[in-house]
Amino acid sequence: MCIRDSCNNVMDFRQLARRRLPTPVFHYIDGGADDELCLRRNTDAFADYELLPSQLSDVSNVQLGSTLFGQPVDWPVMISPTGASKLFHAEGEPAVVRAAREFGMIYTLSTLGTTTIEDAAAASDGPKAYQLYIFKDRGLTEEWLERCKAAGYIALALTVDTPVAGNRERDFIHGFGAPPRSRLRQVLSFARYPGWVTRAVVRKDLEMVNITSSEAAARAIKQGIRNFIDGELERSLTWKDVEWLRQRWDGALVVKGVQTVDDCRKAAEAGATAVMLSNHGGRQLESAPAPVDCIAAVADALRDRLEIICDGGIRRGNHVVKALALGANACSIGRAYLYPLAAGGERGVSRALKLLREEVARTMALVGCDSVKKLGRSHVRMRK
Repeated sequence: MCIRDSCNNVMDFRQLARRRLPTPVFHYIDGGADDELCLRRNTDAFADYELLPSQLSDVSNVQLGSTLFGQPVDWPVMISPTGASKLFHAEGEPAVVRAAREFGMIYTLSTLGTTTIEDAAAASDGPKAYQLYIFKDRGLTEEWLERCKAAGYIALALTVDTPVAGNRERDFIHGFGAPPRSRLRQVLSFARYPGWVTRAVVRKDLEMVNITSSEAAARAIKQGIRNFIDGELERSLTWKDVEWLRQRWDGALVVKGVQTVDDCRKAAEAGATAVMLSNHGGRQLESAPAPVDCIAAVADALRDRLEIICDGGIRRGNHVVKALALGANACSIGRAYLYPLAAGGERGVSRALKLLREEVARTMALVGCDSVKKLGRSHVRMRK
């Protein structure tokens, strides 16, 4: 099936990804925590906001360019960190790195990626960030910092919403694990995808290569993501640890996973330069607020101190425009590029980013605003 002909939006890519992935792997991308109310709300919440057009405005030259982390970007959308991209397509993280560079975006590599810090850096000359968990082994964290500095990463994104793993019931139901479980139903599902099995079992492409220098972490990840998070990530983190990280990193420092004004203020006081309003894609705390619903309050209180990134639920260009109008500096996308990656590798990601950017530009023109820098509360309101 031709991606160009069959996929016209993110959800089209989702349907194609579902056909091209083993069932447990698809549900790992697609699922959330508990009853998945938070997962659904992340996208549904955008429908609670209306865009207010200003007619007879000159939109002959709509400008999407902006800055983020001190870097010029072609449009205010960045790539969120997602673990183990080679689970979803053999091209993995480098495919997304190249697509991000093509569209003038910042790419963020996950700690749990299947590509090394250095190989991701070498995949393109575009700007990159590294998503960081702080492990009980602080030496491993410090090793990553030095490797990121040497590889030219411009930002760190510290994830703070995973003191324990969320209750992702779809993983249990469909037998997903890292490595995948070997129950009969799962074996039959994987048997339909021999190429995927070859990569996973024979070539071992799915190793989370940035943590293998820690023997304890490497052992834990072989017992599954839940055991890894619950066993190896530091649960005693406080805002003092953000200060500790600030002292060791000179670039942009992003705190990912905050949702309240109070936590965002603490992030600024600890030395963060940006926050990602995020509930981990609905995969951690059930009933956490949708990121879009957090933007206005945080922007009103702290936009002069922090860059604000809306992370979660983005499926359409109008979602991006709404988030920016509410006060976000940028949005970040996860599933919106993972589905296309699974559907068609780099070609799929490039197609999806092209469609999303076109939607943003079209929405801007229809709103009557010729620059993302001019978007504001006059362009958006809560539905009555």
